[in-house]
Order: sequence, then structure tokens, then C-alpha cells
Amino acid sequence: MKNLFTIENSALLLIDHQVGTMNWVRSLDLDVIKTNTLVLAKSAQATGMPILLTSSMETQAQGLLFAELQQVLPDAYKDRIQREGQVDCMTDQNFRAAVEAMQRNNLIMAGITTDVCIVYPAITAVEAGYQVQVVVDACGSPTKLGDEIALRRMEKAGVILTTTNQLIAELGQNWSSVNGSKLIAILFEDILSKL
Repeated sequence: MKNLFTIENSALLLIDHQVGTMNWVRSLDLDVIKTNTLVLAKSAQATGMPILLTSSMETQAQGLLFAELQQVLPDAYKDRIQREGQVDCMTDQNFRAAVEAMQRNNLIMAGITTDVCIVYPAITAVEAGYQVQVVVDACGSPTKLGDEIALRRMEKAGVILTTTNQLIAELGQNWSSVNGSKLIAILFEDILSKL
């Protein structure tokens, strides 16, 4: 499959999953977003895929990244890029340098909010030559309309829209492989067993 995202050519960017910001989400159930975000985090960690976390203005209303994410990714949390308020995290010099240092052309993004914190860096990354997938069910906005317009704008700019299950299947490719076994176990434990 052309342009396949794999563990070897991709990196995971989790953007602004902050407790204050998450309280503004109404477009999707917050527990669904949290579960899917944690599945992405656990999957990247289990397979050795590079992970980058970022937050904006933590001492303000946005707050810290949610506690479960801190617990799942303690090292990535310690090394998170703390921004001073740039809406498009790709315009933050430290964040951009950290993305470039991962040396991965495929970027998997998720975050809060879709209509502010994801739409701009996703488009900026595409314009910079990266292939980008946004994991829609690990994102959310204050309104469904905000989500819809942001998704349409990203897709028009060349961003690939996906879901957690779809992305994990793409990364795994073969459930009987070493990494595929790890991924299906996480997917089953956190999502499929609870349906």
C-alpha cells in the first residue's frame, strides 16, 4: 500500500490534551477521547515509536496534561514541549526542532481542540512536506460544527483523517507479528473488550 504509515516511519504527536481544555469539549464524549488517546500512547510506547507531547500555557485555564496520560508516558511527559501560547505548535521553535529530530516523515496527530490546536499544526506539517494523519476520535472541539469545519479544512489541505482502530490496524498490518501482537492486545484490552 502506497504511503503506508508504519511503526518504523511514523511518530506520534499528542497536542494539548490538557485538563482545562478538555473540559471545553462537547463534540465527542470525553471518556472516548481519553481512552483513544491512551491507546495511541500505549501503542507507540509498546512498539518504540517516537512520541512527542506538548502543552500550552499550563499555568492558565488550560492546565496540565490529563493525569492518566502523564502516568502512561512519564518520560515523554517529563520531556514535553511547554509552549507559551502559540496556537500552531509547529510554529514553536522547540516543538518544530523536536519533530525534526525524530526524523520521521509520517506524523500521527491527536489533541484538544480539533478546531484550534490540531487544524493549524496538521496543515502546517503537510505544507512542510510531512504526511499527516489526524486521529479524529482522540480529538474534540466545543461544538460539533467546529469539529466538522476543522476536519473539512484539514482534509482539503491533504491531511488524512483516521480513527484509533483504523490507525492501529494500519500500524500493525499483521496481528501475528511481534508488534502486531502488542497492538491487538492493547486494542482488545482498552477498547474491544468494553464494547
